Amino acid sequence: MATAVTMKDYRANAYPSTWCPGCGDFGVVAATQRALANLGIPPHRVVAVTGIGCSGKFNYYLGAYAFNSMHGRSLPVAQAIKIANKDLTVIAAGGDGDGYGIGVGHFVHACRRNIDITYIVMDNHIYGLTTGQTSPTSDKGFVTKTTPYGAAEYPIRPLSLALASGCGFVAQGFSGEVRQLQSLIEAAIQHKGFALVNVFSPCVTFNKVQTYDWWRDNLVNLDEDKSYDPTDRAAAFRKLAETDGIVRGLIFREERKDYQEELPNYDPNPLVEQDLSRPIRDREKLLAPFM
Repeated sequence: MATAVTMKDYRANAYPSTWCPGCGDFGVVAATQRALANLGIPPHRVVAVTGIGCSGKFNYYLGAYAFNSMHGRSLPVAQAIKIANKDLTVIAAGGDGDGYGIGVGHFVHACRRNIDITYIVMDNHIYGLTTGQTSPTSDKGFVTKTTPYGAAEYPIRPLSLALASGCGFVAQGFSGEVRQLQSLIEAAIQHKGFALVNVFSPCVTFNKVQTYDWWRDNLVNLDEDKSYDPTDRAAAFRKLAETDGIVRGLIFREERKDYQEELPNYDPNPLVEQDLSRPIRDREKLLAPFM
């Protein structure tokens, strides 16, 4: 009989945290641990890939297999792992600077490519690890030590960008609402294809504007809107425009084949289990259509 998976299983191999007390990322890790345990996925079947920044420590604290990539490069690494072994649950995690700054090109192509991974972005509207500069999601006019007269740029709109890039699962949570966030992460992991979960995760040290109270006062909960249809992409665009993206809940979901299933020569067996020692003549036959 299989042993039930609990949060203790994910805490057993986790490192002691060095995040600031009150950091929103604690709630993101807790929600992810709860989601994985509730789905009955053991830690040895999970790989978490991160980049650089405060969010880069996510995989240290999750208690599963981990890969710490370079700044903004978590998505290429996560996609490669999934292609090599599709039986693993692969989670990429990062921050708004990591994912929507240097990594935004990888983000767009991951959305359209639709490899079956989950991408969790901890969005605090600021660079925390480098002690408080504007990030790609910081509001226009936002004052920091590098923008004392206010940010001159408009923020990137990651949810609308994901929809425009063909993402089949788009959700947004808040680390102050762990129960809802857990359910969104569970749905993202179960979704067939690329799934984005953007999370408003307050930086209690360097962002004194978008605080826990600010998000609680301003976020629109889509779970309470019975008229909203998350299978309508056009409706999702309209809702994001109406609310300026300040929503939490499931924004859009579309069921379709993932990247590997779309390949005409797709082998359902994981790459790590395939025989790669084929004779030279077999390789020449395989290469012939590309010559």
